[in-house]
Order: sequence, then structure tokens, then C-alpha cells
Amino acid sequence: MSELRTIMIDDQELAVDPAMTLIQACEQAGIEIPRFCYHERLSIAGNCRMCLVEIVGGPPKPAASCAMQVRDLRGGPDGEPPQVKTNSPMVKKAREGVMEFLLINHPLDCPICDQGGECDLQDQAMAYGVDFSRYREVKRASEDLDLGPLVETHMTRCISCTRCVRFTTEVAGISQMGQTGRGEDAEITSYLGQTLSSNLQGNIIDLCPVGALVSKPYAFTARPWELTKTESIDVMDALGSNIRVDSKGREVMRLMPRNHDGINEEWLSDKSRFVWDGLRRQRLDRPYIRENGKLRPASWAEALAAAGRVISAAKSPMGLVGDLAPGEAIYAMKALIEGQGGHVECRIDGAALPAGNRYGYVGNARIEEIDRATHFMLVGCDPRNEAPVLNARIRKAWLSGAKIGLVGPALDLTYEYFHYGTGRDGLERWNSAKIDDVVDKPTMLIVGQAALTGPDGAAVLAHIHDFAERSQSKVLMLHSAASRVGAMDLEAVNDQGMGALASADLVYSLGADEVEIPPGPFVIYQGSHGDRGAHRADVILPAAAWTEESGLFVNTEGRPQLAARAAFPPGEAKENWAILRALSAECGAVLPYDSLAGLRRAMIAAHPHLGKIDQVPENAVSPLEPGDLGQGPFTLASGDHYLSNPIARASPLMAKLSAQARAHQASDMAAE
Repeated sequence: MSELRTIMIDDQELAVDPAMTLIQACEQAGIEIPRFCYHERLSIAGNCRMCLVEIVGGPPKPAASCAMQVRDLRGGPDGEPPQVKTNSPMVKKAREGVMEFLLINHPLDCPICDQGGECDLQDQAMAYGVDFSRYREVKRASEDLDLGPLVETHMTRCISCTRCVRFTTEVAGISQMGQTGRGEDAEITSYLGQTLSSNLQGNIIDLCPVGALVSKPYAFTARPWELTKTESIDVMDALGSNIRVDSKGREVMRLMPRNHDGINEEWLSDKSRFVWDGLRRQRLDRPYIRENGKLRPASWAEALAAAGRVISAAKSPMGLVGDLAPGEAIYAMKALIEGQGGHVECRIDGAALPAGNRYGYVGNARIEEIDRATHFMLVGCDPRNEAPVLNARIRKAWLSGAKIGLVGPALDLTYEYFHYGTGRDGLERWNSAKIDDVVDKPTMLIVGQAALTGPDGAAVLAHIHDFAERSQSKVLMLHSAASRVGAMDLEAVNDQGMGALASADLVYSLGADEVEIPPGPFVIYQGSHGDRGAHRADVILPAAAWTEESGLFVNTEGRPQLAARAAFPPGEAKENWAILRALSAECGAVLPYDSLAGLRRAMIAAHPHLGKIDQVPENAVSPLEPGDLGQGPFTLASGDHYLSNPIARASPLMAKLSAQARAHQASDMAAE
């Protein structure tokens, strides 16, 4: 940071970095400056002129505070610090004039606009505008755009702030939106009428300061003041994005991002934002028992008694941890199954994650360190689909000059990279090169689960560790399941891995819908949706979804976070931990806790680092011994980004997005 400079803002003396803009300096001083086009995570446009301030001793007109840096200010004739006024008569008159111009063509849609109640234009018109308009001509009208099934457009309301254009171009990495025309004919449009192909497009709804871009699935369903707002965690990928769950009565109405600079900044992937309609459909709301090949409804007492008899009689029970299971439920199931002499396993995708070696299954890098990294190596991962918000962060580093290499299938990641190869050959080529040929500074290695799922998965990870050690690089494991790191921390693994499934006579599936269980073993399924696991089950115990119970999740960098309950499960469904506690009584091995708080205390006592909420523990570097690599390319962890778990598969909107993504991939645009 350069030497601080002293300036006066509204007679308040302040020492700030000269590289700051005036709007940032005013925020540091606690002074609110109105704005429409300025956003701290986007480039500066200077379109709206709402952020005007007065520079004392400067030109006899107000200046746009978003586009002027502190270093550009001149001091007084006797060496006084530069003075800025944000509430002078000149500023007040200028802001009123700007607001009057902005409202010239804006329609009087507030009563029917979905942005009503949380609209920047409403708020700033009240605070900085006037109560009349001198404009009497006919208002301009614009055609609405078809941007796809997520973003609904009302372009007559647009004030041309270009936030949506800058976000899609700079952060999302697509070039499908822009502004055409000049003056009154200027309008935001999409290239050749295309729908947006990014899986981050929903963020332009949050960015739009007016009601020009609103959520199409949420349209006309609720008002902000009707909603109960609950701060929680997203589980659609392993990033652990911070979200706000807005519910109305018993139903979740929308999911919104919360700012967390260490994880998701203020962005959220489309899958995480719009999957809420899957929480209502295909729900399991009562227990079932299979008789004569068919499932029939049963009471809780009957279902628990049937499950308890089978568990007690099983000689080789096995528990499977699903991708969305909270830590408390994993801990309780592990105690129940291992208490009966069985095994549990969370690595249901077959990834060779080393048990007991946190550096091996988490790494030692933080997500926020991506911003400062200068060289990246992506191994066997597709961050654009596996963690879209993380991919946007890598793109931000690339825009700042970072160099990126890829080992795995060639992909469109929205940034340029050097492709070392599609599989083991590329890994050997990269690993056997001289360090100076590959990287001249420490690298961040981002490792996907697809690279570790083959029979040589442990050898692949060992080669990555070997390079990391030689180059003093940091490793970030990119997981594909929200529950995986927490389950590994809770030691929900066994020596045989998924091989133990072959000898199991009972399988207890804790929402493990991504596993094909072979014929033979008795299957007890505990989950929220009637998906693959429920179709195979002999006893179904209906459980709460992640928005319907409090639960602990550990994200891909090893940060424990708490998801809070925002609604209640439907019908007779119960919280996951409560089902396991009741079932343990039927098995004659009662778990020693009667509340979620008691269970959480026991879990944290056994694994203390899980009690450090929102902190990333330091993992000691403990590399694996290198082994022999196999042959062939790496595959991708996620077959279909939008249909990767039971909640997403129950969502009609996710099905629509999946079909649209396939259509985008299949169609090549002709050059005309």
C-alpha cells in the first residue's frame, strides 16, 4: 500500500490510500453516497452520475465520486488537505436533477413490480429526489428480452446502469449482453436474441438496482416484508456458499446469497439459487415398508420396529453417507452402525481420499488465497460446473495476470489455460518437468475428485503431493459433495472402502442416492426425497431436507459452518438425528443424547476442530508415498451439473436448465 493521504470529507479529517476512489473514501468515513451503476466488485462505468460530490476549489460543477481517485485531488493554496463535500446545496441540486432524469422514462410500476420493497430506485428517490417531475411527454418503451427460464426482463424500467453487462462479461465470462444505440435509443440487449448460457446469471437479479431484471420463478409469489429470513449455508456444491433462506409459512420461497469474502463473496450459482422448487416435490412424508415386492405406508412405530429388528439381526451391516447429510446425522449413524459391528463409508464416488490425513482430503489452501495466487494447476476438475462461484474467483485471478494449467478433459472454463493433457500422461508430463519450466512462483493446485476415482487414485494424489512439496505449492481439494469433508473429519470410512458393500447383508443409506446397491442386502433408506435410494429401499424413514433442520457442514477448504432451520419438514418426516436416536432404542443400543445440542456437544468433544465455526484449521503437510500411475484420461465428477442430487432432480426448473445446457452445447452458431 502506498503512503496514506489526508483529505477532508464534510469537515471530517481522514487518512486514506491515494488509490481509493472518493466513493470508497466516503464509505470508509461512514458517509453514504447514493449510486446505481457503481459496484465494488465490477469495473467503474460512471453512467448514472448519482454519486456526485463537490470538490472544494475544483471545477464549479460536481464530480462523479466513483470515477475520481483521491490522488487526483488538489490541496488548498496554503497546503490544506483537499476538501470534499457530500451534502452541499450544489450536490443536493445535482442529485435531484439526476433523479428527475432517471425517472423521466421509468414506468409507474411499483405496485406490480417484484422489486418493490427492496428497490434501490425507490429508496434513493425517497432520500435524494423531489416529489414532482417537469416532464410531460410520452414515456419511452422497450421490448423485453428472453434471457431464459431464470431472469425475467422488464426493459422499460431499465436505467442503463450496465451492471448486468459488466457482470456477465467480467465475472461470469460470457459475452452475450451489451448496450446498443445512443441517447434515448440506448438499450441493453442480448447478442442475436440469445438466452444466457452462464450458470451464474441469477446474480444479475441482485445487481439490478431497479425492476428491469427480476427472478422469473419467484415472480408475483411474495413480497419481501412477508418473508421470514434465515441465514444458512448452501449444500448444492461443496463450496459452502453463505445464503439467506426466505420462507413464507412452511414453504421456502427463494434462496439469496449472503456476503462472505472468504468463500463466495456475494455471488451464488444458479443451481443453488433456484433449486428451492425441488424442496416441495417428490417428498417423502411418511414411513414405508416393502411387503410382497411393494412399498406400503406404515406408522413410525412399525417402521422403526422393523428396521430395528433387521439391524439387530444383521451380521455385516454397512452405512452409506449421502452427499447432503449433516455432520450430526453422520456422527449418529456411525455410532449406531459401528456399535452393531458394521462399517460406514462416505467415499461413495470411489475417490481415494486418505483416512486420517486431513492434508490429503482437504489440502492446505484457503479459497480466499485464490485472489493472490499467480499460477494455478487444475487436475481432473471442472470448476465451472463443480463450483461455479469458485471458477469465477479463478477467472478474477486470471484477469489480474495469473497463469493457469489444466490436466484433464479440455473444457470451456471462461479463461485461457495451458492444456497439459487429458489424464495420467499429462500429469506425468507436468510432474516430471523442471519446476522452472512449469512455474516460477508457488502454485495453487486445485484437485478434483474425478482424478482420484480410478484404481490408481492414491498414486495420482501422491504425484500431486510430490509436486506440491517440490514447488512449495498449496493444495486445494475440490470436493463435489457438501457432506464429504465433514464425514471424512468424523472418520466415516473403513479399510475396504466401497468394497465392503459386496459382503454387507444390511445397507443403511443416509440419503445416498448416487450409489447402485446390488441385489441381496436389506436396505433401509433415510432421506427427504423419493429418488433412487427410496426405490431400492425395503424400509423408508422420511427425513428433513437441509433447510428444515439445523446441521453442521464442512466445506471444501475444511471450514465448519452451520446451516439453520428455515422451515419444517412435510407430513410425518422427522429430523435426521431424531430418527437415528429413536432407531437406536429399537436396536437396544440407545445413543447417549436426547437433543441436537447434546449430540453436537458429543461430536465436538470427539472432534474439537468442528466446534470452530467459520474458521479454517491449519492442516500440517503430510504427503503420500508416490505409487505407479495407471493409463487413460481423467473423467469428470459430475455427469449433469443441474441434476446431481435428489433435491435438484425433483426440481422442474433444474430439468429445464439441464435441457437448455445440452442444447447450448449441441448448437454451434454460424458466422454470418
